[in-house]
Amino acid sequence: MSSPVAKALWGHYKRHPFQILLVWLGLTLGIALLVGVMAVNQQAKESYQQGEQLFANPFPYRIRNSQTGLKVPQGFYIQMRRAGLKTCMPIEQHRIVTDQARDFEIIGIDPIAMFPLVKGHTTVQDQSQLMDIMKPPYPIMIGTQLANYIGVQEGDKLTLDSGRKIGPLHVVSDDRVGGPRMIADMALIRELQPSAGFSIIACGEMSPKALAKLTQILPPGLTLERHQSERLEPLTEAFHLNLFAMGMLSFVIGLFIFYQAMSLSLTQRQPLVGLLRQAGVSGFQLAGALIIELIVWIILGLIGGNLLGLLLAQQLLPSVAATLNDLYSANVNMSIDWHWTWGLASVAIAVFGSLLACGWPMLRLINTPPARLATHMALVRITGREFALQAMFSCVFIGAAVAVYQLPHGQLAGFVLIAFILIASGLMMPFLLWQLFQGLGRVFKDARLRWFFSDAAASLSYRGVAAMAFMLALASNIGMETMVGSFRTTTETWLNQRLAADIYVRPPTNVAPRMSEWLAEQPEVDQVWWQWRKETQTDAGTLQAMSVGTSKGEKKALSIKVVEPNYWEKLHTERAVMVSESLALKNGWHPGDIIDLPAPMLKNWLITGVYYDYGNPYGQVLISQPTWQALWPKNGQVGLAIHMNDNTDSTDLMARMGERFRLQPERISNNANLLNQAMRVFDRTFIVTETLGKLTLFIAVCGLFVATIAGEVSRQRQFALLRCMGMTGRELAALGGGQLLVIGLLSALMALPLGLVLAQLLIDVVLKYSFGWTMPISFFPSQYLMSLGSALFVLLCAGAWPVWRLVKRSAILSLREAF
Repeated sequence: MSSPVAKALWGHYKRHPFQILLVWLGLTLGIALLVGVMAVNQQAKESYQQGEQLFANPFPYRIRNSQTGLKVPQGFYIQMRRAGLKTCMPIEQHRIVTDQARDFEIIGIDPIAMFPLVKGHTTVQDQSQLMDIMKPPYPIMIGTQLANYIGVQEGDKLTLDSGRKIGPLHVVSDDRVGGPRMIADMALIRELQPSAGFSIIACGEMSPKALAKLTQILPPGLTLERHQSERLEPLTEAFHLNLFAMGMLSFVIGLFIFYQAMSLSLTQRQPLVGLLRQAGVSGFQLAGALIIELIVWIILGLIGGNLLGLLLAQQLLPSVAATLNDLYSANVNMSIDWHWTWGLASVAIAVFGSLLACGWPMLRLINTPPARLATHMALVRITGREFALQAMFSCVFIGAAVAVYQLPHGQLAGFVLIAFILIASGLMMPFLLWQLFQGLGRVFKDARLRWFFSDAAASLSYRGVAAMAFMLALASNIGMETMVGSFRTTTETWLNQRLAADIYVRPPTNVAPRMSEWLAEQPEVDQVWWQWRKETQTDAGTLQAMSVGTSKGEKKALSIKVVEPNYWEKLHTERAVMVSESLALKNGWHPGDIIDLPAPMLKNWLITGVYYDYGNPYGQVLISQPTWQALWPKNGQVGLAIHMNDNTDSTDLMARMGERFRLQPERISNNANLLNQAMRVFDRTFIVTETLGKLTLFIAVCGLFVATIAGEVSRQRQFALLRCMGMTGRELAALGGGQLLVIGLLSALMALPLGLVLAQLLIDVVLKYSFGWTMPISFFPSQYLMSLGSALFVLLCAGAWPVWRLVKRSAILSLREAF
């Protein structure tokens, strides 16, 4: 008996083959996005654990300059060699920009110093190729994955944005040169950027005696670090958590589509199940056939989802690797292979999600009395009660969200709060649409309009879940657009304020007074700001103190969050400080508070204001120049901010200044170039988030599109009857597309405020407790209209297309086929 029952139930897909795509699409795309994100996250974390590798030779120790951007003196490296510390090698890091506006990092090495360190770890051919990069025109070694990503082959040359060609390129295995970096001889780096010193000195494993000797000769200003992976993992944790949250959201959206597709499939088989039950088929036999069907769908979804997920990870990984390299100097391998943990996790999530999605529709189908299953309106009556029940659960989640909001805030609490709000909104939306359409169907007097809205309410039985997924995806997309757009606007504004000067110089302390006097005599210089900086170690971490002058430009260069009245005057005339936002949030400080600071600042400092300070790993306090000189007389790291007169070029002044005072190139910065580079890094950082957001919305739109097509095809009998009763083809097309357009428009109207609420929560809760700062929210109406308009246009086409196909055929023929 089981075989005929299964054949009867599964024969449904022969009559409705389009539903095969709908059911497979929802589960497969949801699993694909989740597996893709899991693969990217795991690959990055494994790269941290492996550490940075050059030719498979690990260098666990790093010697760097404690002042960001400055080099390790070449003289110190010579001193190390003379002291017998020969397990170390110099490395120079240089960023290039190609003619296609792509920027990459080239690692400059000294093959002579490196050769003894890698001799036992590489083949003779590898060693020969290592020595070849010393010969002009200085070949560049690039990993296979990176070469494929940028579309270059063995022997090609890279064209820089200046028009210069460098290379040729040697494509090697990713085991030797991995990640988004290239390797070249130090001489090529010196040609591209003449400078003295090295970015870092990398050292291999050392004996305790050698390590003690290195620590003894290490000069002030240089730091020795170990185990970079341990330093990277906490920094990147928030980045990976956000990626995983986007992947989970995409999976939930796909699960909604899967639920909707299975629910529609079961609904269309409702009369068949009623006949089978009346013929003596037991509920156990029906359940067995349906469970086998569900298992088949899960297997197909897992296979397709894992394959597509691996392909998606391959596409996302280069952007993630470049982002982590830019933000945290993390070298993430760009090659990715299948890992069993992704498959196991996808199986667990897919089975749990599928049972959650299909459990109730199956129970409802099996437990409904056979006599009611034979009536076409049974599901419509049940749907109204289900929507009311969903609204009750929505109220429970709203209460839970309010309770979570009252608890101490944190990153995890922020994600839980956002999840509760999304679930509550999704559960409430079909009920609101149902009530609205039912009410409008009773209010309007025109028969067509009354039927239009009453039928729209009935269509929610198969459109409701898809509309819910569409609304959640649209809200998430709007929330991410708002958060990322606000982040970009705020960052650009902050950088424009902080990089208000045309040139920034970090001269040695004894050179700064002479340089300032010389700059004052130059006709193209308008003014020069002095800025002192010093880090102090405290029990709560590193505190950074910085001085500020009295000019209006320096006041304008601060990005203020909240201040006291007359804060600027108090800062320069009283015992007062301004503090960065991250420091204020960490300690619970507010303007007007009296605080104590570590020696030599000591007690009773008035906080006159709080300012934004993005990207600074340290808490920062700002004090006036006279106060600085009283605390640290001519002591600390000094910087000069040079403002040029209008219509003057800074290039010539930078060259003359560097030549006159013999400054290393890294001590002089063109702030316009710094701003452009920072914004390029920012835009690439959010490529992954934007891509996942668009894919999530695409899945939701596809789900509603395909669900509507399947639903409209199943209503051919109804449309054929309406046409035979006198409705024109245009009216039928307006009916099919109009209902879906109204549903989509109402969903969009609900999604817009929900998305803005999500953006505010992301900024005020998640970002605040992930990174220690907040930002003002910005709105982007044009982007919202573009997203809403494109999605609604697709929905309009989805509703009108199957009806238009029906209209083009004979009304009698369509009616005969429908029956």
